[in-house]
Amino acid sequence: MNKKIVVSVVAVILIVMVALLGKNYKDRKEPDKEMMEETESSFLTSTVLDITGQQLTLQDENNVIYTFLVTDSVGLEVAVGENIELEYKGELDKTRAMQTNEVVGYKILETANNKLPDVWNDKGIFSKYYENALETLNGLSLDEKIGQIILPRVPDTGAIDDLIKYKFGGYVLYTKDFEDKDKNEVITMINNFQNNSKIPLLIATDEEGGTIVRASSNSKLIATPFKSPRDVYKDGGLDAVKNDTIKKSEFLTSLGINLNLAPVVDVSTSPDNYIYQRSLGESATTTADFAKTVINASKGKNVSYTLKHFPGYGANTDTHQGESKDSRDKDTIMKNDILPFQVGVEAGVEAIMMSHHISEAFDKDNPSSLSKEVHNLLRNDLKFTGIIMTDDLDMAGISAEHKNTMIKDAILSGNDILIVNDYKTAITKIKSLLDSGEVSEEMISKLAFRVLAWKYYKGLIIPNQK
Repeated sequence: MNKKIVVSVVAVILIVMVALLGKNYKDRKEPDKEMMEETESSFLTSTVLDITGQQLTLQDENNVIYTFLVTDSVGLEVAVGENIELEYKGELDKTRAMQTNEVVGYKILETANNKLPDVWNDKGIFSKYYENALETLNGLSLDEKIGQIILPRVPDTGAIDDLIKYKFGGYVLYTKDFEDKDKNEVITMINNFQNNSKIPLLIATDEEGGTIVRASSNSKLIATPFKSPRDVYKDGGLDAVKNDTIKKSEFLTSLGINLNLAPVVDVSTSPDNYIYQRSLGESATTTADFAKTVINASKGKNVSYTLKHFPGYGANTDTHQGESKDSRDKDTIMKNDILPFQVGVEAGVEAIMMSHHISEAFDKDNPSSLSKEVHNLLRNDLKFTGIIMTDDLDMAGISAEHKNTMIKDAILSGNDILIVNDYKTAITKIKSLLDSGEVSEEMISKLAFRVLAWKYYKGLIIPNQK
């Protein structure tokens, strides 16, 4: 056959084949993405926080909390405190605790002794010290672990005896603890606390400036009290705020105080609001700049600062006096109140204090300090990996309705540290919850571990220090 004819025939055949393949490719149906999403499973590494009926509440490695409904076909043969890998279908809604996903199954995860559980490793701000914290944790008794998550105010009598007995993680000092004492007396008092604790203590106070000046109200310790943040800002802007923070840190350090329960970054521009006198009194943007300035100025000064009161007081009434509800919508809160906290987190804040007011946009039933949804906002949306602490749980903002379950809810909603006045009742309640299985020793261990990691980060505990 002529060579040219053969080449022509082959070319025609190839053209026909390509055309047919193209038609088949066009005619072929694309996979139904929605169908794939419905049939494919996802997995969640988590710790079991609570089992109520067929509801399973879990906390993942980022400390975000989810609740699932588990059908009889799957079963719930797990215990509170166990680490599991949950298999589910669909997308998680990280803005809420209750999920609508179908639970397919789960696998219990085994963790080797002396090995950091995967679900504890959030790769957060203190993660450099997680192995050190775990080593220290493994040398603690259950009582010592419970003590690490309790931050009580100093009792009027028996402070040393109760510190030895209950093994607190620290003490909060109020005006009465500084009253009429000179500098040497305050230093001696704090040194006595530290010398009677196996684990170095958080020594905290509220030195906000203005109306809340616990230590600087005593003229024996400093000539004049610290001015309110609003007055400092009006006198010299953010440079004055920076210098004020440095001076405040140096003053507190000289006394042995290593944690300031300040600044207030609640956004309030109306003198009619309860929180106005304690706030900067400026816009959300300016308050965010204030938060960033304070956190940046505090770094390397031996005193940690605490942003408060999340998710923002707004125009709410005083939670020291009674229950308070915020009925504003989510967008308003996110655009205003949340901004200073977001900027503070980005600046590297180590601790955030929760408010007791009910923020109905996120949780209509529970105070923010006891709300999984509000804690999820802080952990998930703001990516905060530091320490979350309650405001004083004995304040009237926790209504009688919530008092009975307050300690359990404070632990299971996502707090690392509980600030309490009545610490004896709180510790008794924690032990009762452990005995009943409502709270696991694994959970207490995780919280104590996080506090210990923070203490390493702060330099209170030195690596390899015994």
